[in-house]
Amino acid sequence: MNEASTQQEAVELLQDLGLKQYEADCFVSLSRLPRGTAKQISEISEVPRTRIYDAIRVLEAKGLVEVQRSNPQQFRAVPVTEATETLRKEYEARAQRLAETLVELDSADSGTGDDGELANDVWALSGDTSIENRTLELVDDADEEVVLVVGREEVCSPELFERLRTARRREIPVFVGTVTEELRDRVVAEMPDVEVFVSGLDWLRSSPIDVEDTTAISRLVLVDREAILVSSMTETSAGDGGTEKAVFGSGFENGIVVIARRLMATGLGSADGLERFPG
Repeated sequence: MNEASTQQEAVELLQDLGLKQYEADCFVSLSRLPRGTAKQISEISEVPRTRIYDAIRVLEAKGLVEVQRSNPQQFRAVPVTEATETLRKEYEARAQRLAETLVELDSADSGTGDDGELANDVWALSGDTSIENRTLELVDDADEEVVLVVGREEVCSPELFERLRTARRREIPVFVGTVTEELRDRVVAEMPDVEVFVSGLDWLRSSPIDVEDTTAISRLVLVDREAILVSSMTETSAGDGGTEKAVFGSGFENGIVVIARRLMATGLGSADGLERFPG
């Protein structure tokens, strides 16, 4: 990636975190200078000089820029670590406020019953982030047992490992299956007190009857034998995995949960330490 592309990416990321175009441009330009005047910032960022001062005022208010009241005025960006921490806290505060605000809203009649539960329904999710978040939520909500079968190494995020360790500290049995010995060794190294095995579910990696089916299971999560998440990715012509997609269902008698539970019992029942896995 060349310098122009790197600078543009930094600007776009700052916009994702709440800065406007000119504010992001000014901050990125200042971060490349020990200090700078409005003229210098304008030359580097291509932000009109008349807009520099408005952008700087916002950045100063956010704690991202320091100002020296000289003639001409000098500006400098705070250190990168300080800036990213400031933005992280602001982003988290907004997310927390959003959650509180949504909770405070009056519930609309959804026709789902008095308890609002959507038991026995199946829902679709798309994208690594949303699927990862739902996986973490399932693990956090576990009361009796977590069974996770990993089809792709990318699924094994540090956050997932930490949530599984937390479940173990709550004395929740955790079983992790992998499709390869190498991945099994990595999981064991991260969580030595978790039961890890090489999965007997060969269909996780490819279809046994359709050689043109390039879809592989990314993760399969079964919690308390009544909530299931299955995600998959299909290899693209570019050689990457494309977008991860998942289905999620809950309810002990939910059809997808029953099928997944029994398939897992068949494939995992012979795995070391999982002889007791019930269907």
